[in-house]
Amino acid sequence: MADTSSNRMMDKATTVIQSQADMCQAYADGSVGVIVSGMIWLAAALIAHQYSANQAIWMLFFGGMFIFPISMLIGKLMGLSGKHAKGNQLGNLAMEGTIWMIMCLPLAFGLSMQQTEWFFQAMLLIIGGRYLTFSTIYGKKIYWILGAVLGIAAYALFVFKVQSLGSLLAGAGIEISFGLLMLFSYRRNFKRSLVLG
Repeated sequence: MADTSSNRMMDKATTVIQSQADMCQAYADGSVGVIVSGMIWLAAALIAHQYSANQAIWMLFFGGMFIFPISMLIGKLMGLSGKHAKGNQLGNLAMEGTIWMIMCLPLAFGLSMQQTEWFFQAMLLIIGGRYLTFSTIYGKKIYWILGAVLGIAAYALFVFKVQSLGSLLAGAGIEISFGLLMLFSYRRNFKRSLVLG
């Protein structure tokens, strides 16, 4: 009886690892999406600098809607499938995380009515929280670090009363840096797997 239960646990663990490997292969460990998200933050920073922080809010909001399709396009150009296996439950978790993030947007908008820069700091917290689930989706602990760094950055920016441009540049810098690190790691591991056969 104990052996049967143990075998079932092993089967479930194997299934999770296989599902994570499928997600990693389809989306390059999620690195492309992180980089594109960082670029949206950078574009919003440019708008805040050239025009206003309020316009940067809309850039971040509407630009965020295009993170996934832009990531898929770049992924296709890189030779990624951009599609996880049908029935991979981790794909559902990714979608659920996205819905949770969208449901948090009214909170960020509400804060922006008090202080415009609070919107960007709230978004850093929201996005950081979402990245924590990516550790399960891709099986990469670096997402815990990324989520923690975004959360700590949001708190520090709030405490030191950093203006909108500073928050936007912080978000861009953190995401692009982590995204590139993850992409290089993915490519190195991919080449190694080809060599090992």
